[in-house]
Amino acid sequence: MPKRAVFILGEPEYESHLTMPAIAEELEDRGEIRASVCISSHIPDNPDFPESHFPGLEALADADVAVFYTRFRVLPEAQMQIIKAYLDAGRPVVGLRTSTHAFRFPEGSPWHSWNEGFGRNVLGTPWISHHGGQSSTQVTKLPGTAGHPILEGIEDSFHVRSWLYMVLPLPDDCAQLLWGVPIGAQGEVQENPVAWTRTHNGGRVFYTSLGHPDDLAVPSVRTLVMNGIRWALE
Repeated sequence: MPKRAVFILGEPEYESHLTMPAIAEELEDRGEIRASVCISSHIPDNPDFPESHFPGLEALADADVAVFYTRFRVLPEAQMQIIKAYLDAGRPVVGLRTSTHAFRFPEGSPWHSWNEGFGRNVLGTPWISHHGGQSSTQVTKLPGTAGHPILEGIEDSFHVRSWLYMVLPLPDDCAQLLWGVPIGAQGEVQENPVAWTRTHNGGRVFYTSLGHPDDLAVPSVRTLVMNGIRWALE
């Protein structure tokens, strides 16, 4: 029976509510997963840092992998407890782009530490900075990654619209897969990894800082995301 993947989507910048359900549908049509797609609802008066909830998030209790593409969410207690229970159990996680800053709880909230802690402790990096929306990124495979299942079917080098995230230094347990070089960036140029794996509480974690909607029209990026989900599911 196909394994259950829960897609947790909520950010106003990169149209993840459109791009990621298409990924989920493709994998589901191939019989590889059973997908549950949870798209954030929020109070529209504060779209950047909204109080939110994810309809259907209860499916995470039976999930085999959680796919996060969120940004600055403020969730109710019950939903945060669902996410915490999933992560505490050491179950697989895939994160895209803004999920390094998935939450934006106010000071005094018992979840305030998750603003940085989810990115740092689960994915491997918190939000730091980027090279600006005027730039793009050239991506290449890192030496020593030949044969890695996440890189199967991916070009050795390809160009994406995403402006490069600064993520260094990464923890020693991050196995870097892809490297990014900023194109057209202003100011100091810093090359950085754009995809890696690690574990959290024993569960597999795959993260990529790619995820602009134009990125997901690039075959290598679509393949990367789907391979990352497959890898996380072992």
